[in-house]
Amino acid sequence: MLLIGCWLFLSVAALAQGVGNAAKVRMQEMDRRELQLSDVSRGKHMEADPRRERALMDQVNEDFQRLLKLHNQIVRAITRDDPPDYQFISDATDEIKKRATRLQSTLGLHKPETAETRREGQVMAGQPAKDDLIALCRKIESFITNPIIETPGTVDAQQLERARRDLEDVVELSGAIKKRAEKQKH
Repeated sequence: MLLIGCWLFLSVAALAQGVGNAAKVRMQEMDRRELQLSDVSRGKHMEADPRRERALMDQVNEDFQRLLKLHNQIVRAITRDDPPDYQFISDATDEIKKRATRLQSTLGLHKPETAETRREGQVMAGQPAKDDLIALCRKIESFITNPIIETPGTVDAQQLERARRDLEDVVELSGAIKKRAEKQKH
C-alpha cells in the first residue's frame, strides 16, 4: 500500500510541477500498473477498475493542490501585519487536516499503532500564534519537498518515514491550531 501511495503521490507532484503530457501519460500508466500489482500482492486477483483508479488519482491531485493553495494563503496571512483572522485560520486548518488525513489514508501513510506517541509538533496553549502557523507551513513544505514525493522513482525508507511523520504532524498541528482559533473567534 505504501508503494502504491508513493507512486500516486509522485504522479500528483509531477503534475503539480507542470510536467508535459508525455510524462503525465507515462506516470498515469505507471500508477495503473502499480495499483494492479498492489491489488495482487494483497490477494485481490481481480482486474483493477480504471474509473476507480482515475478517481483516486484525481482525489490525490485535488488534495495535494488544495494543500499547496492553503499553505500559500497562510504564508501570505503570516507576512501581513494585520491582526489574526481567526475565522480564516480555523477554516484553513480544518481543511488542511481533512485533506492531510485523506492523503494519509489514500497513500498508506498512517500513523503506526504503537504505545509511544511523538509530540514534536505540539502547539502551545492559548491563541494560535504566528510561530504555530509557521511550524505548520514548514511541515507542509517538508512533506511536499520530500524526495519520495518530489522526485518520481526515488526509493528511500528513511525519506518515506519522514514523509509519514511530516504528514502526521500536519494533521496534528492543524487540528490543534483549529481548536485554538475556534476559541478565539467567540
